[in-house]
Amino acid sequence: MLLHRMGTDNGRSDSEMEKMLLIYNSFMARFPLGSQNLMKRQLQEAGFVQRPALDRSSNLLKNIIKANKTERLTSYFNAGCIHANYASQNLTKLRTCVLGLQSLVNTAKTILIELEGLLEDVIRIVEAANEYLLPSQDEDINDRLMREVTIANKEETASSDSGRPELTDYATMMGIIYSMIKQDSVMQEKIVSALNLKLSSGELETYCTMWSLRPFIDDEIMHRAWSFIP
Repeated sequence: MLLHRMGTDNGRSDSEMEKMLLIYNSFMARFPLGSQNLMKRQLQEAGFVQRPALDRSSNLLKNIIKANKTERLTSYFNAGCIHANYASQNLTKLRTCVLGLQSLVNTAKTILIELEGLLEDVIRIVEAANEYLLPSQDEDINDRLMREVTIANKEETASSDSGRPELTDYATMMGIIYSMIKQDSVMQEKIVSALNLKLSSGELETYCTMWSLRPFIDDEIMHRAWSFIP
């Protein structure tokens, strides 16, 4: 691909590949890992604010209340078996959970900004390899990157037989991973903003599963991305 097309300037090609590898390694080192279980525990903690409704038609429950009937027990039963300070405790618990998750979302946003900076560096490398500079337009950074990669692929005159990733391979992979992480971050932010005391246990479990599974992150692509590192 690019390196073969630029065979008349191997010194420059090698330099560009060295820069690309440094950026790629730095990019992959910023990929957020290890937070899935923590997020899940925090969401499950929020699930404690939910309690299944008592089956008031249960004969067993009626007999227990009848056999131990006191004014305090009756009030407790009528309140749904919730202590007076239960709502306050749950609200505090939920706020703590949301703050913890929001902190993770903010960290993800910071990582995205760092990744965008690295993609800008990659775009400059691909532009230099193309010897073709397009003016920066009001485009998403990933669209700009893919545009430059497309130009590089159209202009190449030979393909690689080394089996090793080349400039455009690294650039394309970084663009794909950036897109996945961005979608994952948007999903997390929406989940945090949706958390409240009115959510059902089923809804919380769904959010918990979505956050843990990270549906926008393709494991197969990530395995291939890690294999690019020499």
